[in-house]
Amino acid sequence: MSSAPHAGNVEVFKARTNKWFAWLSWAVACFGVVATVVMAGPAALAGIAPLAFVAFMGWQLFWMPSVVVADAGVTLENPFRSIEVPWAALVHVDTRFALTLVTAEKSYTSWAAPAPGIWGGRHARPEDLRGLPATTYGPGKSVRPGDLKTTDSGQAALLVRARWHELVEGGKLDADASSAAVTVTVRWVAIGAVVLLLAASYLAVTAR
Repeated sequence: MSSAPHAGNVEVFKARTNKWFAWLSWAVACFGVVATVVMAGPAALAGIAPLAFVAFMGWQLFWMPSVVVADAGVTLENPFRSIEVPWAALVHVDTRFALTLVTAEKSYTSWAAPAPGIWGGRHARPEDLRGLPATTYGPGKSVRPGDLKTTDSGQAALLVRARWHELVEGGKLDADASSAAVTVTVRWVAIGAVVLLLAASYLAVTAR
């Protein structure tokens, strides 16, 4: 997990395992480029589009996604969409399959904070179940595997719920309906880059 303060009262969550996958994809791409040059010479670099696609997807799918928690709301930075959920629009925080922000109209899932599944709680320790925000607990103080502090979804949910509770208790929650609209921004540049790299990869493979 990466949970570091940024400018202002902002915290950013990134799953550590996602970073490992990103580094792995970049290592594969770099190895492929080196092997291509060694075996076929610099001229062969014209056909490395498939390796560039692997490197780009490592960034887009694993390194870039995050959960950004700020006083204004929560932003889910997903591979192809950025979703800004104001606190006034938030109704519930769910972790059944991944960190999911539930509003009155729709639910929004974070790519950066997946839940561990039904077996994720097998190694839970008593301290992992204590000190969580009150909204974490179900009937009989039960806790879902996805809410455990040791999981990606649980760590991200803890940040969201803790800030939400802090704002509610401090009377700082903006209840203005005009500020409660969820903003979804499509990453058209990223989508275009994927399409172009896929097309270039197809041409590179078929041209051989």
